[in-house]
Amino acid sequence: MLFQSLRFIYQNITGLFLLIMLCFSFLVNAKQRPVNIHGKLAVHNGNIVNNKNEPVSLAGPSLFWSTKDKEGEPFYTAQTVKAFAEDWNATVIRAAMSAQGKGSYLTHPNHIQRKVETVVDAAIAEGIYVIIDWHSHHAEQNIEQAIQFFETMATKYHQYPNIIYEIYNEPLKNTDWASVVKPYAEKVIQAIRTIDKDNLIIVGTQTWSQDVDKAALDPIVGFENIVYSLHFYAGTHKESLRLKAQKALDAGLALFVSEWGTVNANGDGDVDKKSTQEWMDFIKENNLSHCSWSVTNKDEGAAILKPSTTSQGPWQDDQLTENGILLKSIIKNWANNK
Repeated sequence: MLFQSLRFIYQNITGLFLLIMLCFSFLVNAKQRPVNIHGKLAVHNGNIVNNKNEPVSLAGPSLFWSTKDKEGEPFYTAQTVKAFAEDWNATVIRAAMSAQGKGSYLTHPNHIQRKVETVVDAAIAEGIYVIIDWHSHHAEQNIEQAIQFFETMATKYHQYPNIIYEIYNEPLKNTDWASVVKPYAEKVIQAIRTIDKDNLIIVGTQTWSQDVDKAALDPIVGFENIVYSLHFYAGTHKESLRLKAQKALDAGLALFVSEWGTVNANGDGDVDKKSTQEWMDFIKENNLSHCSWSVTNKDEGAAILKPSTTSQGPWQDDQLTENGILLKSIIKNWANNK
């Protein structure tokens, strides 16, 4: 009887000890999540900074277009977000919500919005930052829909420091900054700021978000925590675009590389490792944040996953494309992950 009593006590103490250790481990991991470390982001002296006013450089992937029944949609899941947050050490993920054409938010608003909210909710649960991206090349044609969407997102998520709004993915080359893009942005920003006073807002720039130098000469004023998107594809864009970006930085503009690729600007071609490294050096030197294109198994160079790969992560290295293997290495080992 004594032996049985001692064994019962030992088993219960052991179980209690394991429970305490599990709870402790959970709390430690929770404290180490990016949003727990950095808190609400802001813009200060042309840099994105954390709640201690320290420069922050985030790294993660961008989801593909969320178009209904197309190759990007299956990845708009909590499991995808979890895989990148835990297996790749991603500190940010971008939800590139389709906002043009058939199957987009414009034709299926409720369906597409639910997809985006799934990603946002998962990012909040994982403690990483998330970009809510109005993924369009013609956003000025649907300004009322954009305002309505961002008002809805701001109302639902304004209290979370995880949230970053990207209000115009890539204005085209002939979409003038001063007369078209900037006025559009000011209206959408005003709508967001009426609800969400301070979470970051990313503004797209002319010529597929490359003409940041034009935005630097005529920046948006009257609002805080505004950053400007710089997009590049290493196979196509080289030193000349970095010079434009440096001009904008020198002028005090805060930049966020919300989309970039290791291949050509059309999303295809071979990985340009040399150019990619040159761009990564530039990003690190300037403490920029970045999201790489793209989370899909589409048969193209910019896809992270091979065509036969399921959308259910995490994924083994033999399921990744050459692009995916390189991006995993970059994101997982990014200097400011901790």
